[in-house]
Amino acid sequence: MSDEKPSLPEDYVVPKVWTYENQGGAMAAMNLPTAGARSEKTLQKGKHDLQLYSLGTPNGIKVAILLEELNDLKGIEYDAWKINIFELDQFGSEFVQINPNSKIPAMLDTSFDPPLRVFESGSIMKYVAEKYDGAFVPKDPRAKVECFNWLFWQMAGAPYIGGGFGHFYRYAPVNIKYAIDRFSMEAKRQLDVLDQHLATQTYMCGDEVSIADFAIWPWILCMKKYYEADVFLEMQSYQNLQRWYDLIAERPAVQRGLRVNGFGDDAIAERHSADDFNKDSSNSKL
Repeated sequence: MSDEKPSLPEDYVVPKVWTYENQGGAMAAMNLPTAGARSEKTLQKGKHDLQLYSLGTPNGIKVAILLEELNDLKGIEYDAWKINIFELDQFGSEFVQINPNSKIPAMLDTSFDPPLRVFESGSIMKYVAEKYDGAFVPKDPRAKVECFNWLFWQMAGAPYIGGGFGHFYRYAPVNIKYAIDRFSMEAKRQLDVLDQHLATQTYMCGDEVSIADFAIWPWILCMKKYYEADVFLEMQSYQNLQRWYDLIAERPAVQRGLRVNGFGDDAIAERHSADDFNKDSSNSKL
């Protein structure tokens, strides 16, 4: 590392070997430079083939939306169990056995013996769609590849939106101009990629909704609602993206998916059947 660059704070000198210090902020308790279980904790299991362990963050929402869409399309049922990452549930021993990376969502398919584990939200969405006859994946080979192009585009870009922009704009214990500027630029670039792409088609992969739409939409929601960056990033100026965002938001399965393991008065901590949604709720505008 060059000694010529200024530092922030001014007295910071980059060491030859990095050592851990608690960084403070909203996520400090969960962030350590080591992997593995931190507690002995069992996971509950329900009666359906698919057992989802998740929380209503963008990566959790995307899987819940797909499962709710499958419920509408094919009557597929599943069990969803809340993993409270702020209480460090993701570091429980049985969760780590499913996902050694200790990130939500994670899934077990209990139709296998022993149950088959699936982790990483993009992998879960691909697995679930393929398990149920390629639902929400185009059948045309070119369109199918395009669908996976956009699914993995979202997976690759999420760290810049979440760990980058979201962290430094919303959650970091200090405001750092360079970090906010760097990741705001990247966030707006990604918004522009989507806006230009959606100028010529209804959904991400043409005229039919797909898992690519379900994967991308919750991150746009997050930027608007949870990061509260709608004005900061001038998100309303991306008119094609806004048109698509409103179209996806109107879907009943999307509305239900937001409630699964979610936050707010209408959230459902556990979901075991479609009947769990049969209660009064006041949905806020998304």
